[in-house]
Amino acid sequence: MPEDPIAQSELSALTRRYEETTQKADREFGIVKSDLTALRLQVGNLDQKLDNFIAEQRSVNAKLVELLSGLVGKNASTD
Repeated sequence: MPEDPIAQSELSALTRRYEETTQKADREFGIVKSDLTALRLQVGNLDQKLDNFIAEQRSVNAKLVELLSGLVGKNASTD
């Protein structure tokens, strides 16, 4: 059976397109994966900052409760 040069040419073109598309998809996947890693790091940093802020706010709240508790029953004009 003789080979069809047009079919061979079309097959080569399709193969080339497939390989180019695969390479492009691999590059884009790498970019998305890298962006996702960076995003995870940012979320982790924000989570840590939020935890620190909450701990600090609790400390401030406790101090306010302590100070206000000390003022209960005191008349500000007599001090």
